[in-house]
Amino acid sequence: MENLFQGLFKNRKILITGDTGFKGSWLAIWLNEMGAKVYGYALPPKTIRDNFVTADLKNKITHQDGDIVDFEKFFSFVKRTGPEILFHLAAQPLVLLSYKNPRETYQTNLMGVVNFFEAVRGVSSIKAAINITSDKCYENQNWVWGYRENDPMGGKDPYSSSKGCSELITSSYLHSFFQDESSAAVASARAGNVIGGGDWAEDRIVPDFFKAYNKGEPLMIRNPDHTRPWQHVLEPLSGYLQLASKLLIEGKKYSGGWNFGPLDSNHYSVKELINRSIAMLGSGGFITPTNETKHYEAHLLKLDISKAMKMLNWKPALDFQDTVSFTVAGYQAEFQENDIYAQRVNQISEYIAIAKKQDIPWTK
Repeated sequence: MENLFQGLFKNRKILITGDTGFKGSWLAIWLNEMGAKVYGYALPPKTIRDNFVTADLKNKITHQDGDIVDFEKFFSFVKRTGPEILFHLAAQPLVLLSYKNPRETYQTNLMGVVNFFEAVRGVSSIKAAINITSDKCYENQNWVWGYRENDPMGGKDPYSSSKGCSELITSSYLHSFFQDESSAAVASARAGNVIGGGDWAEDRIVPDFFKAYNKGEPLMIRNPDHTRPWQHVLEPLSGYLQLASKLLIEGKKYSGGWNFGPLDSNHYSVKELINRSIAMLGSGGFITPTNETKHYEAHLLKLDISKAMKMLNWKPALDFQDTVSFTVAGYQAEFQENDIYAQRVNQISEYIAIAKKQDIPWTK
């Protein structure tokens, strides 16, 4: 894997905030396999089933437990490690939890990104920094077309609005502190509805399904007809890595916001996603509750990825069937107690092979 992305990540110091989370742990595995010197800063894993734990990442990368809100501790770690590239994934990532704990959500998702960029400003070794936000950062109008990078930020629930605010903070820092050529190249990356093995977060459709499946129970689905741009975790990660490579080599031309999502053919309803998973597993089921308290959730949400496709030469590699297949296989490996790190590496290799067949540039 060392030759991917022109071999730019081999032997480079790269720091990931939120490396104990779902996407952060997968990113750490991929970078580790490309020969990068990977550092992580995050709160401890929430459960023993988390990808960070089952893949034994604590023994494969240099990790520091810490809260992104604790600036002094975070800044000290960044300064001590001296990375060239930073990925910011530390966040409160759950919509329903944001209703229960709005203060914690805003504190983590707003001050966390402020602390991230303060560290980028204060450590001269850093050449590129990417704030990973969400497709929910946009003011959702339930449009049938995708949101573009220059559409207004917003959000009706605390989580979504915190991600809109995170984007505004990124834009402010970009224009206030990262304009001269000697400063780091800064960007934000927007993706959502990311699925794959190793995600055991609360109140997420795929982890909830596999928890129910493991117990032999049907899943309760709040909104079976809501449509989402489902993508396997490796899809946006390939976009983040391609963006980082461009920022590292070509600099500020690639600053600003970037959308990473699937093609329109991967926009399926929650019900279709679960039915496809049930078909692959050979068992399972779901029911729809009738008396649950409703919180706002967008009925339709998708991103326009034409900017990334044109300017980064990036595109998604998996169709919907592959996306579900990769996801189901990732969870089955955990149920079978396989070597999880090896399984994740094997999936990355499978993904790379599919992308190579499509001649996607980052594979070279």
